Amino acid sequence: MTNNGSPLKSLAIDIAVPIGVYYGLHALGVSVFLSLALSGVVPLARTLQQFAKHRTLNGLALVVLVTNVVGMLLTFVSGDARMMIAKDSLGSGITGLVILASAFTAAPIMTKTIQPFLTRGKPENEAAWERLAGTPRFEAIMRRTSVIWGIGFVLESAARVVGAFTLPIETMVWLSTVIFVGAFAVIMVIGGKTAEQAGKMIEADVKHLVAA
Repeated sequence: MTNNGSPLKSLAIDIAVPIGVYYGLHALGVSVFLSLALSGVVPLARTLQQFAKHRTLNGLALVVLVTNVVGMLLTFVSGDARMMIAKDSLGSGITGLVILASAFTAAPIMTKTIQPFLTRGKPENEAAWERLAGTPRFEAIMRRTSVIWGIGFVLESAARVVGAFTLPIETMVWLSTVIFVGAFAVIMVIGGKTAEQAGKMIEADVKHLVAA
């Protein structure tokens, strides 16, 4: 990775922390509803912080927050064990679909998530980002990153939903978490490698400007 920093920290805060809080609380016996509510504190804080500071919304944190709210509403739909396991898997699937859809818009969600950790608040890096934003290669990297995360979460969610209705419940109780953790690790590595290309472009742009 370039010395511009890693976008993985941002992704972990926006996605892994809320999900980790949910699973941790649920494993301790906290109700699904309360676990979802408490796990939504982090994305809510992230969304409010960015809006207060930049008057913009943290797209990924907002998606996770909305997904949590939907999950809370779905807890009242069914008490069936398989439905509960499947419902737990829908959050990442919804997140993945939104991320994937955003890749084909003018503002892929992963762009704002990655930016702070590629620029690290340095004025020269921020300036380089602004110069590169909108260029075909840079925009293609941002879109590929969103596609990778979107498809990854959709596939991971689909695997857990299928497992919820085809495998023994006692197996899916632990396997669902294993599938998520394994998939998340793979997505982080592949998505991170893709984002590195943008970091290298920023680094090269800064060096070129200094040398000019």
